[in-house]
Amino acid sequence: MSAHNDFKTSLLEEADGPGSNPTQNRTMGEIIAARFSRRGLLKGSLAATAITATVSPIALMAASEAKAQDGTSAFSFSEVAAGVDADHHVAEGYDADVLLRWGDKVFADAPEFDPTNQSKEAQERQFGYNNDFVGFVPIDGSSEHGILVVNHEYTNEHLMFPGIVTITDGKPTIAPADKARVDIEMAAHGGTIIEIRKEDGHWTPVLDGRQNRRITATTPMEITGPAAGHDRLKTSADATGRAVFGTLNNCAGGVTPWGTYIMSEENFHGYFLGELPEGHPEAANYKRYGVPGGSYEWGNVYDRFNLAKEPNEPNRFGWVVEVDIEDPTSTPKKRTALGRFKHEGAESIVAPGGQVVFYLGDDERFDYVYKFVTAGTYDPQNRAANLDLLDEGTLYVARFDEDGSITWLPLLHGEGPLTAENGFASQADVVIETRRASDLLGATPMDRPEDIEPNGENGRVYVMLTNNTKRKEANAANPRVDNAFGHIIEIAEADGDFAATRGTWEVLLQCGDPSVAEVGATFSTATTENGWFGMPDNCAVDSDGRLWVSTDGNSPKATGRTDGLWAVDIDGAARGTSKLFYRVPVGAEMCGPRPTPDLTTFFVAVQHPGDGGDDWDGFGRPSYYEDLSTRWPDFRDDMPVRPSVVAITKRGGGKIGA
Repeated sequence: MSAHNDFKTSLLEEADGPGSNPTQNRTMGEIIAARFSRRGLLKGSLAATAITATVSPIALMAASEAKAQDGTSAFSFSEVAAGVDADHHVAEGYDADVLLRWGDKVFADAPEFDPTNQSKEAQERQFGYNNDFVGFVPIDGSSEHGILVVNHEYTNEHLMFPGIVTITDGKPTIAPADKARVDIEMAAHGGTIIEIRKEDGHWTPVLDGRQNRRITATTPMEITGPAAGHDRLKTSADATGRAVFGTLNNCAGGVTPWGTYIMSEENFHGYFLGELPEGHPEAANYKRYGVPGGSYEWGNVYDRFNLAKEPNEPNRFGWVVEVDIEDPTSTPKKRTALGRFKHEGAESIVAPGGQVVFYLGDDERFDYVYKFVTAGTYDPQNRAANLDLLDEGTLYVARFDEDGSITWLPLLHGEGPLTAENGFASQADVVIETRRASDLLGATPMDRPEDIEPNGENGRVYVMLTNNTKRKEANAANPRVDNAFGHIIEIAEADGDFAATRGTWEVLLQCGDPSVAEVGATFSTATTENGWFGMPDNCAVDSDGRLWVSTDGNSPKATGRTDGLWAVDIDGAARGTSKLFYRVPVGAEMCGPRPTPDLTTFFVAVQHPGDGGDDWDGFGRPSYYEDLSTRWPDFRDDMPVRPSVVAITKRGGGKIGA
């Protein structure tokens, strides 16, 4: 996303503030520096120092051994050339077909998309905006027939609505939102559940699918788990503290082993405005979460988004939501046992003991990595018995130590500092104020933890850390005090048990351009000028255990490339080698990504194409509805830019990337 974007709903996702963590807990940069200083690896030039200080010894050996060795990589395809233009591009020999676009029908009786005559009623039956997480649930085990679940994270009003932007002296302003516009935006949030089928080599939606459903910012939901019914969640509209309308800012997510859809509420703070009544007890809690963010005007239309009128409403967001896709009339459930923070993803895996382990990132500078281990065990023969597993279990936060160990600290009321004396009267308070509880436990502040994926093939876990341009620690071992490009950490849980409370960690990749020594990037030397990337965000581990990484924030001016999907080797001599497989149009972020179980299709989500504009020399000015830097994917004068899900297949069939 362009760093020069003046539209506030776009800036919401950039999380470009200083972070709201007030603690002095040791940061990941300091720990990486101390760790490799202890190993005595600080030798040589600035470039050598940067590399040895931030990457594992295994990766160092791989970098020297992987120089163009044939047959060492898990991937085989002709790499896409990195660059910037108005279209998307996929590796040679593959097709990238648009499957679902903003405004497309989700139901057979839905109205056709008319961008000049939008309505709440139409949008509630059409594909929503800014598709992020994509999940695929096979029907009868098929990789060619299934249910696609897609998060709709947020809306960019300047790209969605005609006639609302005015440019004065090169600076854009947006007309105030009326109720009709707010209602459309609320309907464009949430998620889509839709049946899809592959026929004659191409995927199409099944519009009369029994399970098809739209979830929005007004869908009735149930609050479950330790915070359900607590006074801090009660409002004038819900005296029980157990019912809430809608879900907001769903970024990455997950699909459970029992086939339910997980939506993760991320930057909920931006939807609130107004001020708390003086002396209100939630003031410190909200400050820790950045509430109110004021990116949206919904609070001018609906009291529940105005702190002065509904001071408890923000406590009802920032949760993980579980949706039973088998029953399109079911009530989605906010599972409070998994904590309240700016959730990025909730990918899961079954541990050897049968517990289900969910890995969770809190996407803000200087915040934390979490996991949740269910108290009960997964029963593959009894789906009904699994449906409430997420209401009981242990939430942990990670402490990364300089000796290469990781300790998972339990967030349990009554243990350590999580007591009434510190303001935690019950487990409900612990999960409502997950961030403050983690502060007190001494968790390690990270550089924007985003998607986290366990790998059942090699027993490791991959943590995407997008960036942290506010990091100020400077030392020889960690020269990137302004971590603009992010990195990836690899965790190995003790004894291969994902439910373990200890393990080890390494830095898999320090991202950025490896040709610039001061950047300190650590891709293998087999990585080409097209293969390096910055700002890792979403990722996928496919059924062969291969890692795919998508990005958010590769600015045309800063990197000369758009965001995209990269294949990253994680084992053997090729470890640390990356290749560009697919890249998005200008202004877009690469989300998704999700392969089918047989790896013959890769679903990816292209979010907010055309945003920014002034960051690309090919356009050079703000991009908005009437003057767009791209009109992808339709390229029609009467159609705006449209976020879309794309299905990538290999011509003639076969496994993606092989």
